[in-house]
Amino acid sequence: MSEMVVMGQMGREVRGGGTAGGPLKILRRHGSAPRERCNTNVTCPDIFELTDGRFAVVGLDATVELDGQLAEVQAGRAAEERIVVLPREVMLAALRDVKQLNAGD
Repeated sequence: MSEMVVMGQMGREVRGGGTAGGPLKILRRHGSAPRERCNTNVTCPDIFELTDGRFAVVGLDATVELDGQLAEVQAGRAAEERIVVLPREVMLAALRDVKQLNAGD
């Protein structure tokens, strides 16, 4: 099952609510809409930009499968953080959107 995980300041996960600055709110999707890339219009991995500038990711929680491999790539995670897997095409489409957005600055 997909789960929305929002990475907060210093990589801390924020669930089900806001931060000191107010409630979490999605500003925009990066990449294509689910109807363009999935068999369903609703459940599909996704990347969103939040109004506070952070990003939220909907993907498969692969923490159990990948956690033991983090040390091999000199990485780690806090107990409240999750490793989320996205399809390659979702990430690449989102990167293109972010790049275009930054080019406009």
